[in-house]
Amino acid sequence: MKLSILGTAFFMITLFAFSSCEKSSDIIDQENENILTEVEESDLLFMREEEKLARDVYLYLYDKYDQLIFKNISGSEQKHMDALITLLDQYNLEDPIIDQNGIFSNEALQGLYDDLILKGDLSLENALLVGASIEDLDIRDIQVAIDKTSKTDIKEVYEKLICGSKNHMRAFDGKLKDIGASYTPQYLSQEQYDLIISGQHAHCN
Repeated sequence: MKLSILGTAFFMITLFAFSSCEKSSDIIDQENENILTEVEESDLLFMREEEKLARDVYLYLYDKYDQLIFKNISGSEQKHMDALITLLDQYNLEDPIIDQNGIFSNEALQGLYDDLILKGDLSLENALLVGASIEDLDIRDIQVAIDKTSKTDIKEVYEKLICGSKNHMRAFDGKLKDIGASYTPQYLSQEQYDLIISGQHAHCN
């Protein structure tokens, strides 16, 4: 009887210990899901500002040329920014955005913005080429960021951003063709670009 009681007690202790280990493992997994690598963190912060760059350039070009394509796409870029701030809040990251059009925390993006504005000022054709180049760069950068994260929620947001950027690229390509111009990709391959342009407008939400 004593042996039986001892055996039962040992079994219960072992079962409790195993269950506790399982719960601890689940807690650790959940904690890891909420921890970003340095690369994931820097990519999120960069993407938030890169989407702002797109929005700010398009707002500037809309003011200059009064072309609805710039107004419409700037609104879409604001939605991209909103999707990214949700992720930043979720992972307790400080927003790098300076709440002033054309001003950026990231020096490289500040330099790029200044260059794009100078080019876009030259003519409507140049402005449309600037738009195509922004989407070209955006798609490339987001795809690189997707490949560097294991977080499902981040990947899903990035995929939606790429979907939107492809729509924007097709829109700029159409406007360029309307005026007898064309864009040569600078960041994507020609094959990748042609595949995007041959696609249909997608619903990305």
